Amino acid sequence: MVQSINTKVDLVIDATSHISLSEYGKIMIGDKGFEFFNKRDVRKYIQIPWEEVDYVIASVLFKGKWIPRYAIRTKRNGTYTFSSNPKRVFRAMREYVDPNRMVRSLTFFDVIKRNFKSMLKKQ
Repeated sequence: MVQSINTKVDLVIDATSHISLSEYGKIMIGDKGFEFFNKRDVRKYIQIPWEEVDYVIASVLFKGKWIPRYAIRTKRNGTYTFSSNPKRVFRAMREYVDPNRMVRSLTFFDVIKRNFKSMLKKQ
């Protein structure tokens, strides 16, 4: 059994991890960090301390009406993508992560525009 890093739990909610293949489990947000535990395999878990979180990136669609998934970018270990009820998760995270570090991801057209500008800059 995996030992939790949290001493006080604020939120436990069903979620999906999109690291490689979709894995179903539970997200636990507490005073020490963000945790994901797989439902079927106890060896598959993710524990991210709050000191390690760099950005929380929300993928926003339909002018803010729907957030299908969000990502947690860490300082050293890359980006982890999850989907769950984002409204409840973001409210629980806001106590531990600076709201300026919770950002929207770029849209499809923003990415195209950025690549086009970089191509023009190189020439």
